[in-house]
Amino acid sequence: MIRATYWGELMTIEAYILFKVNSGTERESCEKIAEFDEVLMVGITYGEYDIIARVSVQELQALEKFLAEKIRKVPSVLLTSTMIIAKEYKGKTMRTK
Repeated sequence: MIRATYWGELMTIEAYILFKVNSGTERESCEKIAEFDEVLMVGITYGEYDIIARVSVQELQALEKFLAEKIRKVPSVLLTSTMIIAKEYKGKTMRTK
């Protein structure tokens, strides 16, 4: 699933990343993840995963670099699952007033 948004010649890739983190580190992990420029939003979830983040990058290679060089270096992160957005049907940026 790839969501490509074109702004002139620029294309952005957006994805959701689900995180499992060490128990009790959810807030601290969210605060750290929120510091990264690529992160549009981050929040604590209930269920199988502890945290969800929405990220935006310029290309797929940048997503791989973000995951490898930033996310996987956050000490409390145990596991991630990344879902690239293929097509968005409704969202605040898509709504008309």
